[in-house]
Amino acid sequence: MIELGNYNELTILRSTSVGLFLGDDDVDDLLLPAKYEPEDFEIGDKIEVFCYLDHEERPIATTLKPFIKRNSFAYLRVAEVNEIGAFMDWGLEKHLLVPYREQRNKMVAGTWEVVYCYLDEKSFRLVASSRLSKFLNNESVDFRVNEEVSLLVYRRSELGWDVVVNNLHRGLIFHSDVFQKIQVGDALQGFVKQIRPDKKLDIVLKPIGLKALEPAADQIFQALQEQGGFLKLNDSSSPEEIRSLLSMSKKTFKKAVGTLYKDKKITLEDDGIHLVVKTS
Repeated sequence: MIELGNYNELTILRSTSVGLFLGDDDVDDLLLPAKYEPEDFEIGDKIEVFCYLDHEERPIATTLKPFIKRNSFAYLRVAEVNEIGAFMDWGLEKHLLVPYREQRNKMVAGTWEVVYCYLDEKSFRLVASSRLSKFLNNESVDFRVNEEVSLLVYRRSELGWDVVVNNLHRGLIFHSDVFQKIQVGDALQGFVKQIRPDKKLDIVLKPIGLKALEPAADQIFQALQEQGGFLKLNDSSSPEEIRSLLSMSKKTFKKAVGTLYKDKKITLEDDGIHLVVKTS
């Protein structure tokens, strides 16, 4: 069964002047236009293609890689807006429709939006929505604290940054836990800080606790090497100075520095941190 809005592995059944006709056990007339034909192929070969509806609402195949697929989220550019709705550039010839009813805020051509792509059951068309909350479900969250997750930043609020977690759940990065520049549309890796009783997810961008120490110590060590063996930071440096230079909290910085000092990799002087140069 061919799945619209997704990648399908199909068999090349026949070659014509307009392109290759592909199929599986249920379909035997899906067109892959000639401009997308592979250079070398034989009848009977398997080929992976993306399937969607063309301008005449007919199923069609392409070897192009769209920026989003069915049942997923992505940050896309609004290509145009008309009386029907907004149309997103998703990397294919036919733009992806966001009906007005599916726009959280009225979209404007040339701007970028995080949207969710799905198959509309009534029209049997692939459409997108910026009303993301209804596609995020935290009922089934099953994470461990400090578990690494994939993130897509989709909104800034008074509390912090709302993120899509593992393409399924909603999470929040509190402003107090952000030590680097982030913005809507960023695809990041993060870590589960806390799972609240109501299944809400608190997310951080760096591992917490003991797990965070080794990466932070290594980051400072690498920065020392890159800066000629010296960093103008010490225990009295402000959190803002540390965040600006190393993108970490002062608490993490102090623990990591302590680790490097105990390992005799650095010395601590009034002017800052010095890398220990080993002599043979």
